[in-house]
Amino acid sequence: MPELPEVRTVAKVLKRNLLNKKITNIKIIYPKIIEPNSLDFNNLIGKRLTDISTKGKFLIFKFEDLYLISHLRMEGKYFIKSLNDKVEKHEHIIFEFGDLSVRYHDTRKFGRMMLTKNLNDYNSLAKLGKEPFEINKEELKNKLKSKLPIKELLLDQSIMSGLGNIYVNEVLFASKINPLKKGEDISLDNCQSIIDNSVVILNKAIEYGGTTIKSYTSSLGVIGQYQNFLMVHKREDKECKVCGSTIINIKVGGRSTYYCPKCQK
Repeated sequence: MPELPEVRTVAKVLKRNLLNKKITNIKIIYPKIIEPNSLDFNNLIGKRLTDISTKGKFLIFKFEDLYLISHLRMEGKYFIKSLNDKVEKHEHIIFEFGDLSVRYHDTRKFGRMMLTKNLNDYNSLAKLGKEPFEINKEELKNKLKSKLPIKELLLDQSIMSGLGNIYVNEVLFASKINPLKKGEDISLDNCQSIIDNSVVILNKAIEYGGTTIKSYTSSLGVIGQYQNFLMVHKREDKECKVCGSTIINIKVGGRSTYYCPKCQK
């Protein structure tokens, strides 16, 4: 699933190619991608794209007085193509910008979009916690008062947004915190370490265009390179790069969790 660095990479590439262009037509091939309480997408025709930003794992397209909110979920992608290019099997919504078309491609059809005049009208967006760049240790600690494992809590986007499974594994390793440690046992110092390492890791992942492991590619086929710097994720049975112990893989909250039993006691 695309996480904060991948979503920011998508936004950067799309913004570079589409800013200040007007939508001239929209083709909706699979309408279930659109949230039921969305405004009619035809309202976008004739509107100029003035900005593309992100919040957590959400893409936010600003069209004058309207916002198009997009969540890529597991395998959503955007591709920029010629207007006359053949429509591929998994291209479900097509936005035409003059002689360009922006295709939303989603093999599993899990992605969602909503058109609104007010960002807070989209509950999933309104409920997001602060990103690691914004939150402080006291705020984070107050949200971790739970008997659930810290790994599971950091995946909860209402606590702190932007981290998915890959980056939570990496942040906990960098912070020397066992993924099974209860949230209520996480100290203020632990919280500061989580925040600091999240910022460092996310910034580096953004610099390298995100992580490509299985299905993530950004617009125009940009391939992330941060997978070359992963310390624990997908490294089961390999030596820890710090201590030489064997990286293990367990399930926490139903998610694959990679960690070093020596570095993360």
